Order: sequence, then structure tokens, then C-alpha cells
Amino acid sequence: MPSRNRTTTAATAPTDATAAAVNATPVENAAPRKAAPKKAAARKAAATTATEALPAKKATARKAAETTATEALPAKKATARKAGATAATEGSPAKKAAAKKAAKAAGTVAEAAVAVVAAGPDLEQTRRARRILKLLTTRYPDPVLELDFESPLQLLVAAVLAAQTLDERVNLVTPVLFAKYPTAADLAAADPADMEEILQPVGYFRKKTQIVMKLAATLVERHDGEVPKTLDELIELPWVGRKTANMVLGNAFATPAISVDTHVGRVAHRLAWGPEKDVEKTETDVAALFEQKDWVPVNLLLILHGRRTCHSRKPACGACPLAEECPSAGLGGKGELDPEKARALLK
Repeated sequence: MPSRNRTTTAATAPTDATAAAVNATPVENAAPRKAAPKKAAARKAAATTATEALPAKKATARKAAETTATEALPAKKATARKAGATAATEGSPAKKAAAKKAAKAAGTVAEAAVAVVAAGPDLEQTRRARRILKLLTTRYPDPVLELDFESPLQLLVAAVLAAQTLDERVNLVTPVLFAKYPTAADLAAADPADMEEILQPVGYFRKKTQIVMKLAATLVERHDGEVPKTLDELIELPWVGRKTANMVLGNAFATPAISVDTHVGRVAHRLAWGPEKDVEKTETDVAALFEQKDWVPVNLLLILHGRRTCHSRKPACGACPLAEECPSAGLGGKGELDPEKARALLK
């Protein structure tokens, strides 16, 4: 609007240009006011769009994070392995520090466990293991496998027959079995009815006859009737697992190995050496505590201790030479702590 104090000149009416300018002023000033609702609408629309897009953005972010974590895992594993390997060659404090560092790099409990295992047992653990080995050797001075055998083939077959039965029963039938069928080829070609009659004392004799004949036939087909000398080849045989394979390696071929049966798993778990139900983990953990030359003797000692003293249901803790070293002594009330009663449980 023109100023009220403005003085007009010769012509009192505004010129065309002045009129245009004057008339245009209210329109131009009104433009911002009309745009305000548009801006508000735009802001509202933007806010709505952002709100609606948020779940999608979150999903995208999560997906990206998962992808990144997945891609990074091999690197984390490599870091854990490298730290564990370094720690294994250093002293106990360095081992613990490296294990913690590897666990942090790995970012998960599972990777932390891998790093700690890679670092190996600390000095106190190995010293305790040596003390336990000495105590067990004193209790069982001449540990031997309780399955009778004269060759790798005989031990392999005897181990298969020992499933769900006592070693003593297997030892009753194997001399008769091998006298009649001395080689793998003979076992594979046996009369099933004759073999079933021989194997009756071990239980499940029909099934075990099929197993022995199939195992023998596989030895003939793949290994010229000979028992292979490697873990990988042994566990590829029918009905042969890590326990049986390591038993054969350690006792028939004098190859350092830990065979984890129910007794070894139970005793190792009670000594805090490994999980009771994880065969491979217990095998690895027990092996890490001892030198390779001691693996087979330790294995036999743990089996004997599990059979004679550290029973499944009621261990004879009061008569156990490991009581002072065992964190499970008494087994929460299940073990017999009274020395006289415990001695009566010994086998």
C-alpha cells in the first residue's frame, strides 16, 4: 500500500506503472501466507513418509548388519585361531590374555570357547593332571585293555561285539570265533547260522552276526582284508565310530589316541577335564593335558577307574585315591564318602 504521508505531484492519480506496482504489492505479500499451508502439508507428508519408511529402514539396517556379521565371521575365526596359536606357545598369563583378546574379536561365546581351547590348559591344570596320572598309576600299576586280542582284526571285531555287553562275555566267544574264521575273508564268507550260534552269549547275536560279516566284507573289498591304520579310514568302516577307531589305533597299532567310552567320558567330566556327552570335545581336552606318549596309558587308567571305583550311580569316593584332586568328590551326596562303605563298592 502507498504511504499515507506520500505527497502527490502534478497528477493526483497514479501512473500506469505506479498503479501496477501498487496493485502488485498485496499479491506478492500474500504469496508467503498462501505458501504456509503448503509448507505445513509438505512437512506433514514428509513426517508420514518417514514414519511409514521407518520399519523398512530398520529391516534394511538389520539385514545389512547380519550380512556384515556373516561376512566378518571367517575373519573373526581366523583372529581367534591366530590368537590361540600364539597363546599356546607363551606362558599362562599370555595364554589367558590372548584367549580373552581372541574371544573379544570373535564376538560370540562359541568363538571364545574355540580360542580358550586353542590356548591349551594352563600350568596348574597340567600339574594337576600329572598328579592324577601318578595316583591312578599307583592304584592300577599294570593297565591293560580288558578285551582279549592277538591282531588288529581281532580287536576290531571284539570292539564291535562289545557293544551293549560285558568284555568278559566277548572274551568267551572270540577264541572260538577266530579259531573257525581267522581272516576277514573267512568272516565275510561265514555261514550266518554257525556264527549266530557262536555269538549267542554276547546278546543281539543275529544283528551282531550281520555286522561282523558286513565289516569283514568291507575290509576285503577296500583294504585287502587288512585293518587300516588311520582314523579317517577306520571311521569309514560300517559300525566303527571314533571310540572304536581310537581303541584300535592305540592298542593294536601303538598310535597315540584317546578312546572315549562311557567310563572315560564320566570320569573326565567329574575331574573337570571335559563334557560327559561330547566324545570329540572330551577326546581333545584330555589329550591336551598330557604328552602323546601318555595318551594310551591315561586312556586305559580312566577306563579302569570308571569300572572299579568311579561308578556311574554311586562312586566309591571314600576309597578313591583322587578324592583330594576331584572337584566332584561326594557327587552332591550321591557318592559314598564313608571309607568302609566305599571300599565295599570297589570292583
